[in-house]
Amino acid sequence: MKVDPAIVSLLKLDPANASVSSAGGGGMSSASTSKITTKQADGSTMQYFLKTGRGPEAEIMFTGEHASLNAIHDAVPTLCPKSFGHGKLEDSKGMSFLVTDFLDLSGRMSSKGSSSSGMTLAQKLAKLHTTPAPSPDGYEKPQFGFPATTCCGDTPQDNTYHSSWADFYAERRLRFIMRQSQKSNGADKQLDNLIEQTCTKVVPRLIGDEHLNGGKGVTPVVIHGDLWSGNASRGKLPGMTEPEDLVYDSSACYAHSEFELGIMKMFGGFGGSFLKEYHQLVPKTEPADEYEDRVALYELFHHLNHHALFGGGYRSGAVSIMKKLISKYSSDDKSEL
Repeated sequence: MKVDPAIVSLLKLDPANASVSSAGGGGMSSASTSKITTKQADGSTMQYFLKTGRGPEAEIMFTGEHASLNAIHDAVPTLCPKSFGHGKLEDSKGMSFLVTDFLDLSGRMSSKGSSSSGMTLAQKLAKLHTTPAPSPDGYEKPQFGFPATTCCGDTPQDNTYHSSWADFYAERRLRFIMRQSQKSNGADKQLDNLIEQTCTKVVPRLIGDEHLNGGKGVTPVVIHGDLWSGNASRGKLPGMTEPEDLVYDSSACYAHSEFELGIMKMFGGFGGSFLKEYHQLVPKTEPADEYEDRVALYELFHHLNHHALFGGGYRSGAVSIMKKLISKYSSDDKSEL
């Protein structure tokens, strides 16, 4: 199959020596994936990974994923593919595309000390989470948020910048996903009330800027944003001679590093040895004795997002987390629980 002219132009390919074939993956319910293979002047071949999708939703997703991958790649080049660009196909009306490094995937994640080459996932993630995010254009210091809309699953996220992590998490994650849930599932007075109580009572108490790290707050770092086992594997990026731990299908954000751990907890994470190795390199935010509750608060967003996307049983998980945290961290009347 021939390569679309928009991609030929982006990658500066010779169309006579480039072709498209099928490939696995996706990351989006309506995205298709392909492999571009091109013959170089020296006779060697070069491969790229191609995602395509239809409509404005795909255009938004690919714009966000392009920015996400490159934000992670800039901080830790061996952690994820580089994105070369995105845009609209010329020969297929209404279709958008994203082109990245091709990932040669080859198996399971490594455990501590077992990686034959390169750093383990825990080591790479620790490097990502200890590298301060860049200051956005027009700002004098790093902010919480992101320069593009990113999608967690098929949910486009509002990443408007905030200087306060607590304000960002309450407004751009919890209240935002509450509105998405209302659109998908209809009015739900109990759920809305619990979310609002969580935002007004739990968030300031548990992750308030004056509370974390003895009043110093937290520094924004780039997080993957959707890091569960389905978005990580062992494989090779261009230039790698041996497989390494890699991630993909990112939904990046400049955030508190522990926000990354919420979806890991929801879906079982990468095992106790992973967290032990990770926290040897990235100490738990102080107060450390509230770590488990912070991770539960961050897991909450993903329950709510899954409820907005799929409905069903994800509501009960969200309600359970909120009731527990409100009961523990709010001294007000709990009769509405």
